[in-house]
Amino acid sequence: MTGVVVLAVLWPLGRARISVARAPDVSFYEAQIEEIERDRALGLLTQVDADAAKAEAARRLLRLADEDTSVVSSRLASRAAAIVALLAIPAIALPIYFHLGNPDMPDLPLSARLQERESQREMQEAIARIEKHLATNPDDGRGWDLLAPVYMRLGRYEDSARAYGNAARLLGEMAERLLAQGESLVYIAQEQVTPEALAIFNRVLDLHPGHPVAHFYLALAQEQSGDRAGALVAYSNLSRGTQADAPWQPHVRSRILALGGTPPEPGSAAPPPQAADALRALPEGEQRAAIRGMVDSLAARLEKDGRDVEGWLRLLRSYAVLQEPELARTALEKAQKALQGDAEALRRIDSMAAELGLKG
Repeated sequence: MTGVVVLAVLWPLGRARISVARAPDVSFYEAQIEEIERDRALGLLTQVDADAAKAEAARRLLRLADEDTSVVSSRLASRAAAIVALLAIPAIALPIYFHLGNPDMPDLPLSARLQERESQREMQEAIARIEKHLATNPDDGRGWDLLAPVYMRLGRYEDSARAYGNAARLLGEMAERLLAQGESLVYIAQEQVTPEALAIFNRVLDLHPGHPVAHFYLALAQEQSGDRAGALVAYSNLSRGTQADAPWQPHVRSRILALGGTPPEPGSAAPPPQAADALRALPEGEQRAAIRGMVDSLAARLEKDGRDVEGWLRLLRSYAVLQEPELARTALEKAQKALQGDAEALRRIDSMAAELGLKG
């Protein structure tokens, strides 16, 4: 193959050299000048016309001489190109062949793509078989349970919500099964927690109190309903109550930042989700008294140890939620005094105070 390529390069170079390699016929132009002189002597041409004709003949001779020079240059260039072709093509082609022509090299990506396409075709055929089975056996809960996560991975959220719902109805409600059904409904609604999805997430918490993902969607529902303060508290409690490397932590912290809050340290002290559930279940008067007790407890702790910037931030938020701006301003002054000398902590406190409208 290398020889064929070299020949393909040299062949036109050789033909070009043969077609142009010719010397100018000087004798022809000498005869032409003699003929001009003869015509002038016979009176067929005037002296002026004869001089013009001889000048034109001379110009043609010079032009052909220039062409001959270019022919020589072209021949030299052709020889140089031929030498380069003979040396460069094998020098480039052979190492590439030894590298890529190795029979032990793995298959090219095309083969992998074909295998992936074949795998997708087999998956679609398997889905079609299960769907055909369920069309005639709609009470096969295991079939729905098998098909639901496949629909979820393929982005067929309406189908996955229906499949998870059928599986829960036939096989029994499980927290993870219901959670996946609720998430499918959220995806169908373009990331909106619908009333149907909200009811499902609450059912998840009945089966699995404190489930973090369900709490995230409940907080998201609060945010979407306009209860930004309540959502911020819920997100913060969820962030504090779980490990820093939990997969939902980035989403939770991003929502806290979007609401203008400061993400707390994961794993720091906070009421567990179960306690938050019990608190929400209390009548309004008892609920407010319970919240007041927790806030007073936090304020008393900060009186003893005022270096806890996260604690001060929580206290300021709590007073804002309780709509007690005077207590919030008093807490702000105490926080600024306790954190004196810590520029970053004071910056965070001032930022929170500005957000809550406590400055000025």
